[in-house]
Amino acid sequence: MNPITLIATDHRRFDPLALDQLERTAAYDGMARVVGLPDLHAGNGIAVGAAFWAPDRIWPHLVGSDIGCGMALWETDCPVRKFRLAFAERKLHGLDDPWPGDARAALEEAGVPPALVSPALGTIGGGNHFVEFLRIERVVADARFDALGLRRDRVWMMVHSGSRGLGQAVQQAHARADISRGIMADTPEASAYLADHDAAVQWAVVNRQIIAHRFCGCLGISGRRVLDICHNSVIPHQGGWLHRKGAAPADRGLVTIPGSRGDFSYLVEPLADRADHALHSLAHGAGRKWSRKDAHARLSRRFKVADLQRTGLGSHVICEDRRLIFEEAPDAYKDIGMVIADLEQAGLIRVIAQLRPLLSYKTRGRHD
Repeated sequence: MNPITLIATDHRRFDPLALDQLERTAAYDGMARVVGLPDLHAGNGIAVGAAFWAPDRIWPHLVGSDIGCGMALWETDCPVRKFRLAFAERKLHGLDDPWPGDARAALEEAGVPPALVSPALGTIGGGNHFVEFLRIERVVADARFDALGLRRDRVWMMVHSGSRGLGQAVQQAHARADISRGIMADTPEASAYLADHDAAVQWAVVNRQIIAHRFCGCLGISGRRVLDICHNSVIPHQGGWLHRKGAAPADRGLVTIPGSRGDFSYLVEPLADRADHALHSLAHGAGRKWSRKDAHARLSRRFKVADLQRTGLGSHVICEDRRLIFEEAPDAYKDIGMVIADLEQAGLIRVIAQLRPLLSYKTRGRHD
């Protein structure tokens, strides 16, 4: 029996390199099931947009270095009619600097060892991390939207970040020469990794919460957190161990699935009937179409930086890293509409609402 399940209406859309990475992982000793989600793309040796289940083993490298990376969605108290892009752009400063608050107290309150305090707490980081302000473009499931107590006329905020350098330190501390064999789950070595992993996951939750408060504070607004989900983790599941690498959970309630910075995002509700088919996991975003190197090579010849600071949907992008703005350009990502359609066709989600980006923030730190 083939342990790989691919969630897509047309498997030809998958990058052959990503499929090869998925097949190599499926061949690991003790690996029982592997799922490739519609946003599947090649990663650093491991396919991203995938879930892996084994009855008795843990593979730290399948979680990766950004343990706890995930997405929080906030409904702010700011009416859309009062949101001014120019004002927001002027006010969003100092957010790449260390948070001036009491980091030890914030970690202690969340049950995270205060020894894990770091200047990175409360900052977004690089790569594909971001904060984005949005508005509701379209409510698809009106009755469900209203039953959830959500508001159509508010500005929304997505926070995408993780455990920063902490996750990388955890991965390095538990690295093994032979990554394919994994760690038997009933060993002290596995327990030590899981303890460090769980602390990094919770650290990431605190990080996203502080980031949200910092951004709201700059704009003089507040809000409530609607959801916070993790994309990179390993958890006990059905008597074994479920690893998610760039995959949203389908067993934690509402999920937000972002498009690229120039595309819509979606608020969805997982459906239970076929959840096990995809290892109770969903796509975590659009997924890369091009590698970072390819995106920079292709787009830097066609566009100026200023061209990418505005999107086809009329939203603005704050990214003063000249390389990153090309690597993270909308063209470098897949069509989020097709990803959502694949999840719907597989019977995995119901779309609650579609959100339109207003302002995306990556970094204000200047880079050559």
